Amino acid sequence: MTATTPVLELVEVTKHFGAIKAVDGVSFAVMPGECVGLVGDNGAGKSTLVKIISGYHPQTSGSMQIQGQRVSFASPSDSRQHKIETVYQDLALVEQLDVAANFFLGREKYTGWGRLLRYLDRKVMRSQAREELQRIGISIPRMSATVSELSGGQRQSIAIARSIFWGSECLILDEPTAALGVKETNAVAELIERVIASGVAVVVVAHDIDLITKLSSRIVVLRQGRVWSRLKTDEVSAADIVHHITGMARAA
Repeated sequence: MTATTPVLELVEVTKHFGAIKAVDGVSFAVMPGECVGLVGDNGAGKSTLVKIISGYHPQTSGSMQIQGQRVSFASPSDSRQHKIETVYQDLALVEQLDVAANFFLGREKYTGWGRLLRYLDRKVMRSQAREELQRIGISIPRMSATVSELSGGQRQSIAIARSIFWGSECLILDEPTAALGVKETNAVAELIERVIASGVAVVVVAHDIDLITKLSSRIVVLRQGRVWSRLKTDEVSAADIVHHITGMARAA
């Protein structure tokens, strides 16, 4: 891979559900340390595209490349093995478990001997989770706190931090600030900016145009499963973006 090789590239990706084309020939790429905003009205194909990238849906046609190598995902674990992590709106956190347990969910650390005489190493998990959260500027008072005790912004921060900790080189964020207040939205946006600055490629899917313009350098607008326009964030206003989403602006 070179500095000009995209971390993630989709080429003419299409997804059919019977006679319905949910995604129709979509192409875009995201570079290391870049954020691409993916926007569109409801039914534009955003969710289906995210599920293709994250391994939930195989594409019907077209190709996907990771760091210049063509890949095909049969499951979400395939996507994660290629260092793509997707943070969905529901965050995939277990409210009854504590912060550290959620941080290591599915990747728990054990101590002891063999398979029968081992137990969760909560001390190590809590220590490592605390260190990682502090490293990227997230303050959680107690690692032993259950997720149900945390604010929405803290939950979103944990989900994002977990993805980075496990070596994500491409992060897909699906509505990362939905249902958050202004203060928490700003805090999560600042965290995402730090993630981008660290060299991770980020794709943000959101209806929040202010968030998209704050984070992204380029914007891909979807309409009816197709790329309607490609915009450079510093060349358009929020009103321009809305006009492209609604089809009031001419496709570019």
